[in-house]
Amino acid sequence: MRVAVTSPSFSKHPDLIAKMGEEFPDAKLNLEGLLFSKSELVEYLKDYDAAIVGLDEIDDEVLSQLPHLKIIAKYGVGLNNIDLEACKKYNVKIGWTGGVNRVSVAEMVLGNALSLLRNLYQTSNLLSDGVWKKDGGEQLTGKTVGIIGVGFIGKELIKMLKPFNCKILVNDVINQDAYYAENKLIEASKEEIFKNCDVITIHTPLTIETKYILNKQAFDMMKSNAIILNTARGGIVEENDLYFALTEGKIKAASLDVYEEEPPTNMKLLSLPNLICTPHIGGNAKEAVLAMGMSAIGHLIDFKIQ
Repeated sequence: MRVAVTSPSFSKHPDLIAKMGEEFPDAKLNLEGLLFSKSELVEYLKDYDAAIVGLDEIDDEVLSQLPHLKIIAKYGVGLNNIDLEACKKYNVKIGWTGGVNRVSVAEMVLGNALSLLRNLYQTSNLLSDGVWKKDGGEQLTGKTVGIIGVGFIGKELIKMLKPFNCKILVNDVINQDAYYAENKLIEASKEEIFKNCDVITIHTPLTIETKYILNKQAFDMMKSNAIILNTARGGIVEENDLYFALTEGKIKAASLDVYEEEPPTNMKLLSLPNLICTPHIGGNAKEAVLAMGMSAIGHLIDFKIQ
């Protein structure tokens, strides 16, 4: 089985390179770190039976020109860049395991929530500029936390929050009554979460329904001491509305790991003192990167031995 890897980060990882050498010694790796246009992606993958892809867009236009392709293994957790209907149309299998990086993302959310609530980020930056401001903020313990999207990452975060004795409001499109009852969670509408929570974190895919759910209308409902965190997808937060909310005191602070445009260029937003902005590294802990890569390789191995 001929295998091509499009992801630059996968292609640089020594453990993943070694595993590919054992299982697929003739595999093509993206050692140059290329970012592909659609035509370049087709050229790169032509004549290959299997592909390990990261963020490359795989749609009908691409698949229609790859008659030899039989399986796509996803390096990463989201499938929003892969047209699943087109894969069915061209009989291309998808190798994917959800939640492989859930601990990595949930730890980041918890860390940033603590940092913003306790003013650790803000006062550290002030002290770097010579400003001594003793303002220890508020504890996370006992606060009301809103989680929109109760999938793998949402559930991992709920587990991590247990020692903090938070009141947790949850919202998801799937009925999970038994899980909510078992974990003493309160099912709520998005509006109830916006109005009542001290910490609001989003863990949904980007869809028509979730596009800009954090917008001016939502920020206007929130407490002035609320913090919001988005490690899910860019486009869930309306960034201009967030800038207004942060500068006008509508909310206390925010944390963004994902952006509508990546890398982001809105320096007016990124330079705000009450915003933690990171370069899409929520699921990028060393352990998570290795787990995602090994998962992708595992799907190809399973396909090969079928």
